[in-house]
Amino acid sequence: MPDENIESLIRSQLGILHSEDILLEALRDLVRDEVKRYIRQKIEENPALKKEIKEAIGEFVAAKIKEVYALMKLTKCGAELGLAMVPKEMKEKLEKDLASLLEREVSNVIERI
Repeated sequence: MPDENIESLIRSQLGILHSEDILLEALRDLVRDEVKRYIRQKIEENPALKKEIKEAIGEFVAAKIKEVYALMKLTKCGAELGLAMVPKEMKEKLEKDLASLLEREVSNVIERI
């Protein structure tokens, strides 16, 4: 019985610690929100800077898309190279399996978009 009292005391103390974590997270969120507000205000005060930031973000997104496209091309080349090295008797089955896998993955990506 004394063990149960100690156990419940420890659990209640752990619960208090979690409450402190929640408070710290809330304070961090408030600070982040205030910093974001300050940054937005400074951007709104400078239209030239705002325009430049928008252009830079557009360039960044375009570069990331181009990077993903290049990675997809490399993956395709790797798959073609792998298929070229497969013995003929296995090649047809492997091509079907690979096509099925790619179809599923592309469908998953499209669903997420």
